[in-house]
Amino acid sequence: HGDWRVVLTPLVPVPRDWFLPFRGARLLGLASAGGQQMPIFAALGASVTVFDLSENQLASERLVAEREGYDITIVQGDMTQPFPFADGSFDMIFHPVSNCFVRDVEHLWRECYRVLRPGGVVMAGFCNPYNYLFEDSLSPEGDVRVTGRLPVDPVADCSTDELVALAQHGAIEFSHSLETQIGGQLKAGLCLTHLYEDFDPRGP
Repeated sequence: HGDWRVVLTPLVPVPRDWFLPFRGARLLGLASAGGQQMPIFAALGASVTVFDLSENQLASERLVAEREGYDITIVQGDMTQPFPFADGSFDMIFHPVSNCFVRDVEHLWRECYRVLRPGGVVMAGFCNPYNYLFEDSLSPEGDVRVTGRLPVDPVADCSTDELVALAQHGAIEFSHSLETQIGGQLKAGLCLTHLYEDFDPRGP
């Protein structure tokens, strides 16, 4: 009934005028499986493909699609590698905060540019690099303490044993500068037209 919203970041809905018309559009959900945004795009008339590494997230995507009865193309793959799509395959790419799990984010922007048709739209959320300066929880005194340094690159800074330990507690994260995020998009050939800021209520 036209009552919908989606987010790229924790709280702020994506403005609707950022999207191209959905009817018949080819939309790629990049590292955005889980059955959250793709059902909405399918209901709005887009031809939806989701590309994600996580088996659990893809299983959720499949479950929702089967339950709600819409078509979706589900592709498991690694966005650190060349995307398994031809040049100009998509009209829109929707990429929620997830490239913090990628070491070379400029590769990702080059691949987005390649698989996007001329005049297409990429919408992406990403973390401000300053997030990685602070510890995850407050000190007993209630202070937020700077404990990290930028850039955060566990592959360069940690031993093999430390990397294994990090991976056992969840995905390994990398901080990216605004130069590699926004500058990387521009270098890849994309054009920045819109920007907004959000915050994560769980963080310091």
